[in-house]
Amino acid sequence: MNTLKHTATGNGERVRLNGEAEEEEEEDEDEEGNGRGLEAWERAYADDRSWESLQEDESGLLRPIDSTSLYHAQYRRRLRSLSSTPIGARIQKGLIRYLFIVVDFSRAATEMDFRPSRMAVVAKNIEAFIKEFFDQNPLSQVGIITIKDGLAHCLTELGGSPDSHIRALMSKLECSGDSSLQNALDLAHGYLNQIPSYGHREVLILYSALSTCDPGDIMDTIQKCKTSKIRCSVVGLSAEIFICKHLCLETGGSYSVALDEPHFKELLLEHAPPPPAIAEYAIANLIKMGFPQRAAEGVISICSCHKEAKFGGGYTCPRCKARVCELPTECRICGLTLISSPHLARSYHHLFPVTPFNEVSASLLNNLHGRLSKTCFGCKQSLSSPGNKASLSVSCPKCKQYFCLDCDIYIHENLHNCPGCESFRHSKSINATKE
Repeated sequence: MNTLKHTATGNGERVRLNGEAEEEEEEDEDEEGNGRGLEAWERAYADDRSWESLQEDESGLLRPIDSTSLYHAQYRRRLRSLSSTPIGARIQKGLIRYLFIVVDFSRAATEMDFRPSRMAVVAKNIEAFIKEFFDQNPLSQVGIITIKDGLAHCLTELGGSPDSHIRALMSKLECSGDSSLQNALDLAHGYLNQIPSYGHREVLILYSALSTCDPGDIMDTIQKCKTSKIRCSVVGLSAEIFICKHLCLETGGSYSVALDEPHFKELLLEHAPPPPAIAEYAIANLIKMGFPQRAAEGVISICSCHKEAKFGGGYTCPRCKARVCELPTECRICGLTLISSPHLARSYHHLFPVTPFNEVSASLLNNLHGRLSKTCFGCKQSLSSPGNKASLSVSCPKCKQYFCLDCDIYIHENLHNCPGCESFRHSKSINATKE
């Protein structure tokens, strides 16, 4: 029998002393050297020691850590997944969404595999998600349901105020007892079943437990949600569970399990843009909406939202003249949907999104040096990195203008219009006017 001896070097890699080693041991060595063999919580601490990732360039100078390229790679991957539909295909999206966020506050949420705890990580990322959700879906409404002690509680009803949802959530950060998936689905179904047919009904479950303590047959509840056209999605924080996967498959939702906190945030924010509407559920409807005017500042009136007298501000319903505090909302008196014109305009970009830009390699950018101004069309910054080397950039497939990575992200996630295409369209209109 051949005996193997190993010793540890200063850099953490094991070195074989007497000859051959098994393939499995070599793979373990590679994983340890690259940090892939670490646990999730160990990788989180390892990421803080960023100075260990520094490298030297050809001249001996330290090369900075390019976190922008890593972030851009994640963004491009997400953008490709969102636009992976056949060219020319018409995709309907629900612009008026009614979403219940179900938060698991059972004893499993006190686990500390996510630091400082699952509960703290979930609460922090829900706050960011709610703000992003209303930024991308200004006509939609959100409610929050919590699970603890085997019961489901409606923390906030469906509404369009992100601040009220965040305040209510942060004031109820307590964990205890078991989790009950069936009770949460029954409660969400009771609220969403009253939503008009033009509204897209959704449930997003952030689940920490590995089991569910239900009072009845959860399969009946899942079929009830499917019949009511409620799309249920789950983001798990522990491990994959059969009943969660079955729920998502039956209702047309998505199921994913987070590996660490950055991955959990990425999975959660994927639910902010409106998902494609299910074919049999996508029914076109005409919706009556009101555009209320700003009320006079010096007038005392009774708010229909909070049932109390308020001084100045607010909006007046154009149908029944009732006062509401904020938009968008539904008039409590006559039931008219109240919005403002900017809200309607901000929902437009989901119907006609900006085409994903094509990546331009550094070598191609260098070859085009004579015919191309090596600056970003958006911010006018140079597309060359220090040392006059061309860095990674992108180009619009329509106007053929070049952009840097930061402008690429800003155009697709915030601006929702290509500056090159808009300037070309503007110049054509000016030329047509002169003629």
